[in-house]
Amino acid sequence: MALNPYFQQGARSEQNLVQDLINEQLRMYGVEVHYMPRKYVKENTVIREVVQSKFDDAYPLEAYIDNFDGYSENPVLLTKFGIEATNEVTLIISRERWETYIEPLMKNEEDVKLTTRPKEGDLIYFPLGDRLFEIKFVEHEKPFYQLQKNYVYELRCELFRYEDEVIDTGVDEIDNELIGDETDGVSEDGIPTILGPTQTFTLVGAASTAAAFTSVVPTGGLSFFTISNRGGGYITPPTVGLSSAPSGGRTGIATAVLIGGIQYCNLNIGLNQKSVQSIEIVDPGSGYTVAPGVAFTSDTGVGAAATAHIADGTLGVVTVTSAGGGFTSTPTVTFAGPTGVGTTATAVAVLNSAGSVTDVRFTNTGAGYTAGDLPLNATFSTPSSGNTGNYIFNETVTGATSGATGKVRTWDAVTNVLEVSSISGTFSIGENITGSKSGAVHALRLVNTDPTDDGFADNINIETEADKILDFSEQNPFGIP
Repeated sequence: MALNPYFQQGARSEQNLVQDLINEQLRMYGVEVHYMPRKYVKENTVIREVVQSKFDDAYPLEAYIDNFDGYSENPVLLTKFGIEATNEVTLIISRERWETYIEPLMKNEEDVKLTTRPKEGDLIYFPLGDRLFEIKFVEHEKPFYQLQKNYVYELRCELFRYEDEVIDTGVDEIDNELIGDETDGVSEDGIPTILGPTQTFTLVGAASTAAAFTSVVPTGGLSFFTISNRGGGYITPPTVGLSSAPSGGRTGIATAVLIGGIQYCNLNIGLNQKSVQSIEIVDPGSGYTVAPGVAFTSDTGVGAAATAHIADGTLGVVTVTSAGGGFTSTPTVTFAGPTGVGTTATAVAVLNSAGSVTDVRFTNTGAGYTAGDLPLNATFSTPSSGNTGNYIFNETVTGATSGATGKVRTWDAVTNVLEVSSISGTFSIGENITGSKSGAVHALRLVNTDPTDDGFADNINIETEADKILDFSEQNPFGIP
């Protein structure tokens, strides 16, 4: 039977009245949230999986909190991966407000897949808890067609789990959620608060030359070493032991340098196993009348052997008076030769991760130097220039050679450590890293992709214990191939 034509269910005026009443209640009893549409930057061409996305718009919108007694479901779960927060919230927004306010703003946006209604995967910034929530389901038929129309959207949201998305809305309250509201990315207790995967770059500081000086050892100093057996199987450099100097003298100090990629007596089975390449002299000692014996001590490798040589008039311990900065590679170190007959000393510099000289070690301390040759100052090659400026939070940095990009999370101008997230591509060692807004330019010296130790992770201990069972890093546990 047809409906009674004299009673109009769903007259436009009645529908407008209900919508206006709902809008009024939302403005009176709701909260102002920000709706953040997900923009699809890159998708998998086969299964349409989102590879990279970003959130750079935030639209203020009134919403009613439906779950009045707190977060629904289980707020916190204890899993095998640790404590996991699964807070959920249900928000109700006006359908008319969406169609007249949000939809026109989003319609011409690039990379937005759906604008006619809220969609799953978009974010809601919830100011009361200062949190980001991800929309998991949109209910658009509840209440069910009152007066033949729906008036609200019900958004069922779950606490957002940051992965590798770019969040740059221009609203500080939203953007700083990436670093837990701490501008330096560290809490008052020193615990990192940055969310999501990051990489730590150690960059080169401002260019400045290094400086160092040394003295002369009149008699019986270590001059150089010759390697008679490189040995193998070393994971870390072995300790170089030297016979004690005679009474009145000083025992020298030396350190071993390893080399990888060679096979020696079937000892270097694992890719990380190495042999002894050379021995560098830290302190030549003094007073030796005969060359000291040399012994190598290590918990991993075996077989290395070397012979020490002594001479009179060698150079002594090098004192670094200025570490300098701006070195992208190890600088060359030169010393003047002796005025008389003798051998000119040769040495190598040791750099820290920031590109500054921390030590100078001899490969040959020379011979024939006298007090008349003092002062003996080291000369270092000129460091690279052009490393200037300070990066700012959330700006995009780009590698000059690789073209890789990332978002700045923290920058320490003292240690020259830059922490970057949302990385696209692979940065290359030695290339300049340029900030899009600050204009800062620094050369990349070291990349650390390991996550920051938050004090609770136990990855290293787990790996160590597992290696006691099967350790593929050092050799094939099932036999030599």
